[in-house]
Amino acid sequence: MKDTDTHLLKKRDMECPSADVLLVESTYFGREHPDRRELEERFIESIRETLDLGGVALIPCFAIGRTQEILMILHQHGIDPVVDGMGVEVTRQFLREPEFLRESEELKRAFGGATIIKKGKGRKKAIEGPSVIVTTAGMLNGGPAFYYIKKLHDDPLSKILLTGYQVEGTNGRTLLEHGYLDIDGKIIRPKMELEQYDFSAHLDDHGLKQLVKEMCDRGVELVLPIHGEDTAGFAAWIREEIGCDAVAPELGEEIVIEMR
Repeated sequence: MKDTDTHLLKKRDMECPSADVLLVESTYFGREHPDRRELEERFIESIRETLDLGGVALIPCFAIGRTQEILMILHQHGIDPVVDGMGVEVTRQFLREPEFLRESEELKRAFGGATIIKKGKGRKKAIEGPSVIVTTAGMLNGGPAFYYIKKLHDDPLSKILLTGYQVEGTNGRTLLEHGYLDIDGKIIRPKMELEQYDFSAHLDDHGLKQLVKEMCDRGVELVLPIHGEDTAGFAAWIREEIGCDAVAPELGEEIVIEMR
């Protein structure tokens, strides 16, 4: 959940029932998100620089949420991209349920202005000239992104713009930390520029702490931090700073919650 509006969705609504136990993700514990307006400006500026040089701006995105958010940002700045991968069908599904979106008409216009890849010929054409390609997979562990990187990796005028968190063990994380990725068993070291932008849909450190505090004030007695690289640290912070019991489950560990 987010504590600020995005182009796609409204911020979190805490009008939820009280609870005894809170299971909470902790992806961004200890880290804050950058100012969203400045982030979008840097993102668009970088894309325009790539287009001016005649390169391809390759934007790997998660199919759910991130593809749609990026499409809306691009369209708002007059950039209509090529869209490939699972995000195409997910976007169509989103548009079938407009009541759940903050700006469904904006997404409809953004998607309508994009070029949808349907066959291999479309992919070949997409990389022939200056273009912006939004494609899965967001962590570079599969999807059409493999095709584009294999074709573009020797082009220093083109660029990879990562738009989300890269989990340890994924191609995206390896590329960020070591400069290479494994595609179908072949090690590729792209000459393309590489940038990462924090368009996260997760709460940052401040948001996580505020959420837990609110829920503990409303009666939560046990917090179970999961889905993060420092869940133990988050649990310790909750115990020490809020005074609520907190346990970071180990992978595969069973937590038994007795019903009253």
